This record gives sequence, structure tokens and C-alpha cells, in this order.
Amino acid sequence: MAKTIQEINDKIRKGEAVVCDAEEVISIVKDKGVKRAAAEVDVVTTGTFAPMCSSGAYFNLGHSNPRIKLGGGRSTLNGVPVYTGFAAVDVFLGAAALPDDDPRNRLHPGKFAYGGAHVIEELVAGRDVQLSAQAYGTDCYPRRSLETLVRLEDMNEAVLFNMRNGYQNYNVAVNLSDRVIYTYMGVLQPGMRNATYCSAGQLSPLLNDPFYRTIGMGTRIFLGGGIGYVAGSGTQHNPGVRRGENGVPVMGAGTLSVTGNLKAMSREWLRGASFAGYGVTLAVGLGVPIPILDEEILLHTAVSDADIFAQVVDYSEAYPNCRAGSLGEVSYAQLKSGSISVAGKKVTTAGLSSYARAKQIAGILKNWILAGSFLLTEPVVGLPSADSGTVFRPLRERPVERGCHRDEVSLDQE
Repeated sequence: MAKTIQEINDKIRKGEAVVCDAEEVISIVKDKGVKRAAAEVDVVTTGTFAPMCSSGAYFNLGHSNPRIKLGGGRSTLNGVPVYTGFAAVDVFLGAAALPDDDPRNRLHPGKFAYGGAHVIEELVAGRDVQLSAQAYGTDCYPRRSLETLVRLEDMNEAVLFNMRNGYQNYNVAVNLSDRVIYTYMGVLQPGMRNATYCSAGQLSPLLNDPFYRTIGMGTRIFLGGGIGYVAGSGTQHNPGVRRGENGVPVMGAGTLSVTGNLKAMSREWLRGASFAGYGVTLAVGLGVPIPILDEEILLHTAVSDADIFAQVVDYSEAYPNCRAGSLGEVSYAQLKSGSISVAGKKVTTAGLSSYARAKQIAGILKNWILAGSFLLTEPVVGLPSADSGTVFRPLRERPVERGCHRDEVSLDQE
């Protein structure tokens, strides 16, 4: 049995496609078996809603009168700095960006009450935000300062562009020290009194296509409440890690870079979040449809929480100091039960990713496909696989000699 994306799209257009989400397909495979289920099911939808720090948006703000060159100057949106190292009125806003007057961790733990992610949320909610800009002025762009209110609908372009989303599995975080620590995995209590994790498990996109057979550059997806696309593999994409017999990585592996029209997105699926003692992040709603082209793909989508495992890692010493190793391996079924056992100790668990909202995303995507308003796309380029040689390398630190930070170029001609 083999299908093509074109054949599945023809069925979608005719209203004949059979679509289920990644939770529903588990029982379908149990009841009907892999062969029959693969013949009947055309698409399995996935979803995740979780903090994804490596996110941001770029904007073309439009030209003022007289014109101003933001590039090379300094600009903020609601007091949050934007990157201006492009042309005149193109800027990029990172989700983790902070206002200059944020005290950060000077009074530990910092609250990080507002940042780039909150500005993105306010823009998709239709609110005005304040643009403040200072420029150096040129003959063609003479204006040197600008204070105005801007909103999403008035911008020429507003594009969500996230460099690393949808992590394929991740650590379970604990704290072995005798003090409370504040991390991107949340607040961790001393003496391993709690554990946090961040994945939708059996609903998570890349855990349902562990070898990236259907996902790649150009894949159409649910992103932030609208339609987006996979731009390619995300940063820190590391497919060559250890995997279980079912092919699912047992630690952080693949990632996605994704993009889409911010104007078509919703505040419901893009939310600014503040992590005490750590910083600001953006909670992103992401859903990927998986076309069932053959039995192997169907079998991978039927993976359950009991068959997906993650590593328990100490975030007080091991993680910050890049020490390899794990305190144990636990399944997502165990994590979602509310407690796990680590070194003989019962540890309370809490998820940073919302399974309920992941299920909702998979359901929305399913309904779009059933209604014929969402067709599947063939990836132009696949994601790097485990045998591609792609690895995530740590920073190679080397001593820097004083005065050699950059090349000095002389303008004198002999």
C-alpha cells in the first residue's frame, strides 16, 4: 500500500479524506491493525503549545515623511529594542528581547514582566504599540527621530519567523542542590522535590514522524492560529542522537524553523510568558499534518506516551556546566501521571507544554483539512536525517588577543 500527497489532496478536495489526530490514531491502529488502518487513514494531525524562546518577527514599518533610516540607529517597540541592521524601515523583534530599564536579575529572581514576546502578543491582538526611533540622518533619509503609534494592520509586512520550534523530545529537569533555582524549565525546588518537562508527547509533531519522512522545507502547517510553513531544520537540529527501537529519540533531537504571516495569526496561539529568574519567552501553537503514505509512517504516528522516553537531568550543576549523563530515563506516560521515581525517590512532575491545547490544535488542523480549506504540500527539501552527518556542536572557545576583535581595513591606497 502506497499513497502520494497528490492523491491525498484529491481526496481532500472531494471531501473523501479520512483524517484523525495523533491521539485518535493510537486506538485505530489497535482496533484495525497497521495494514488496514494505513489503507483507510489519509492524514494524522499533530499539535503542540509550549514556550519556544527562539522565536521572533520581522516587520516593514513603512516610510515616514520625511523619510528616516532606522538601519544603524536605535529603535524600540513599547520600549523593547528591535534589531535595525537591515535597510531603512525593516526591523526584527526577538521574543526574548527586554527593555533597557528591566532590572533583569539584579534583584534575584527577576520578574521579567514584559519583553518582545509580549509586544508580538499585543500586535496580534490588534493593539497599538509605540515606535520610538533615533537615526543618524542621511541626505536621502534626513529625519533623525520618530515617535508614533503603529499597529499590525498598518504595516507593509509582518512575518513570524522562528529559528527553533517544535523540539523533538527534551530533558526532564530536576534540582539536586540545596537551594531553589530558576530556569527556562521553570522553578526547580531543592533536593529534587519536583521535576518539569516540556513536550506534548504522543501529540508532538516530530515525535510522530521521527525520521522526518514527510516534513521538510515547504511543509504547510498550523502556526500561531494561522497557516505557516516549515522553512527548514531549526537551529540545534541534532538528528543523530540515541533512539529507541521504535525510532523515537530518547533525548532532544530534531527542530524546526517555521514562518508565516503574522497578520493572519491569533493572540490565542501566540502568548508572551515570563519565567522568574530567567527571562521572557513566546508560547507558540504549532501543528503539523502527517500524510499517511505507507504503513511505516502510520506506525510511527501511532506511538503512545508509554513508548516515548526522556532523560532526567540535573539543572543545578550538570546542565549549566555541560556535564553529560542522565539520572534516569522515564516515559511520558509516567511524567503525565503526576510523579516519577528517580534514584528511588518519588518526584512530583509538572508539564510546561499544554497537552489540552495541543489536542485542540490537532483538532483545528483536522477540521481545516476535512473542510477542504487546507491542502498538504510536498517538502521541497527534507530535514537532515540521522545519517546526514548533521550534529549540534557546542561553542569552541578560544582566547582572544587584545586589539584583534575584528579586521581593520585601511582606506588608504598606495
